[in-house]
Amino acid sequence: MSLDPSFLKQLTLVAIGFAAAFLAALWLSLIFWASRDIRQRSRDRFLRILAVVIVALLSIPGFLIYLILRPARTLEEEYQSALEEEALLQAIEESALCPGCNRRIHADWLVCPSCNTVLKKTCKKCGKLLELPWNICPWCASAIPGTRKPTDKKKEEPELDEGFQPLLDEPLDTHP
Repeated sequence: MSLDPSFLKQLTLVAIGFAAAFLAALWLSLIFWASRDIRQRSRDRFLRILAVVIVALLSIPGFLIYLILRPARTLEEEYQSALEEEALLQAIEESALCPGCNRRIHADWLVCPSCNTVLKKTCKKCGKLLELPWNICPWCASAIPGTRKPTDKKKEEPELDEGFQPLLDEPLDTHP
């Protein structure tokens, strides 16, 4: 069976057409992908335009160059990383320090294990932990023995100077 040369010519032309269409579609898809990807990775307009132009002009080699030079993380990943760092820093800053040795302590410790500084006291009635300056337990409202009890001070009237005249509702009559 022999193949007709005109059939081979048409078959070659169709194959070249499909290959050209495939390469054109690949080229356009690389341009669109690079455009979308750089928008997720940078806010810089110049960098966005440059990435698309490199991929458009150089096609597959331009795409490989773009993959090498593009920012490693997306803007969303950068934002999430910044949030994680901020949360870690806040957790470190909020952790309590011993007033005696400045080492990290837990909130429920009564004594610092490093320097033996007393950190908290316990309520005799309910057993909850109390801060040292507290005079009353906020959970059971019992007074803490050994602390000053608030005194009821009556409002003392201020002492008046000798030349002090109180204000009157009616003016004084100075004329006879």
